[in-house]
Amino acid sequence: MKIHVEPVTIAMATPFRISRGSRTECHVVRVTIEHLGMIAQGECTPYPRYGESVESVIKAISHAAHELQSLYAKGEADVMALKSQLQSLLPAGAARNALDCALWHLHALLSHKQQVHDLFTLPEAIVTAMTVSIDTPPAMAKQAQAYLSQGAKLLKVKLDGENVIERVAAVRDAAPHAKIILDANEAWQNLDLATVFDQLEPFNISMIEQPLPQDCDDVLASIPHPIPLCADESCHTREQLHQLLGKYEMVNIKLDKTGGLSEALLLADDAKKLGFSLMSGCMLGTSLAMRAALPIAAQASVVDLDGPVLLGQDVTPSLVYSDGEIVLSK
Repeated sequence: MKIHVEPVTIAMATPFRISRGSRTECHVVRVTIEHLGMIAQGECTPYPRYGESVESVIKAISHAAHELQSLYAKGEADVMALKSQLQSLLPAGAARNALDCALWHLHALLSHKQQVHDLFTLPEAIVTAMTVSIDTPPAMAKQAQAYLSQGAKLLKVKLDGENVIERVAAVRDAAPHAKIILDANEAWQNLDLATVFDQLEPFNISMIEQPLPQDCDDVLASIPHPIPLCADESCHTREQLHQLLGKYEMVNIKLDKTGGLSEALLLADDAKKLGFSLMSGCMLGTSLAMRAALPIAAQASVVDLDGPVLLGQDVTPSLVYSDGEIVLSK
């Protein structure tokens, strides 16, 4: 067994802006496992918000890969056991995600399946959000119209702390019948949330992601919110679930936060037991990263796996995006 790691830079199709800034490139890290003539891969996206860089992630992967290869060479672990060992070798985060998903892919190949999601029962198609990035209200309306012309059914509107109502109104006017969710990316700490929530109610918004910074969201328990709230930055693994009760109604499960599919599946199970609805989300990335998240997407009431749509190029084979859906039928 040989494990390789490499950085990959991909140009965005157009500049992509959220509350933390604008991006023209996507930086991912890929893991490749060569074993018995098979090639298995996993992909992660290091996220500076969580103290990650391409360099730090590659270093962490390289160290863990050495340990995993050594365990396998000594006959102390098979592929299934390596997935288990990995959970203690690395903390939740991008580095563990890439390795975990590559091991899941290898598990699929050894089971005579082509992809990780072939190990699970999935629907023929999954509706995914299409992301409207931050811009002027007219420009955001234009983005929404472009997605609708391509058959989009669900729009995710990125927002910061400026012109919230004006931007939402512009998108709703452009997409009167679409389902709309909002993502504040922790940027509403200087707003009167009770007022904002009331002002948003007439726009038929289905959900709002992470209005406040992770360490400032306790106040949400005391603010009436007619629109359901979803924890993103505040929810990485099962450890955070109990402290989210009373503040959020939904959790956004991203493999780059959970540290891979292994923890994501456990998080999904525990979240549902506690009464949370599920969202399946992603960082920017290619179809390689999105495929690994499909077992979570199949359980989620909201799916946001449009990462490849925002990129200038994708991997081959790529997922099929059509009419606002990820098409999985054979």
